[in-house]
Amino acid sequence: MGGVAFRRIGGDEATQVVKFLLDTHALVWWVGQIGQPSRAQRRAFASAHEDAPLGVSDISLWEVAALHERQKLKLGLPLRDWLECATAAPLVCRFELSPAVMSELASLHATRDWDPADRIIVSTARVHGLKLVTSDVRIADSGLVPVVS
Repeated sequence: MGGVAFRRIGGDEATQVVKFLLDTHALVWWVGQIGQPSRAQRRAFASAHEDAPLGVSDISLWEVAALHERQKLKLGLPLRDWLECATAAPLVCRFELSPAVMSELASLHATRDWDPADRIIVSTARVHGLKLVTSDVRIADSGLVPVVS
């Protein structure tokens, strides 16, 4: 299971094929070259190129900012610079909090007691047919979305 999201960029530009959505910790690992991603996760990171960028939910940007604000996440750059680097085209495609994502979130009754950001990330992956790069056991065990763990 798991598909791809096709994103047309500009009028005459090529279509990007997004296959993976990064959970927030995976985004931090990828941008900061830190952490302990699995071999499969490292392969997903390495697959990023201009025609197949990695997906990032806007909620992950909020999570990074909140963690940084509370001094629970140390970044190697000022926050804004880090966020801009983390979302820089052509290797990243941002996914906004759309009506479709919010509607999907509301339909996932089994996740009501989850962290809201995790619910949004799972909903984003489901709406766009993406594999989620995560080490979150709760998400992986839920079976709600295909994962790369």
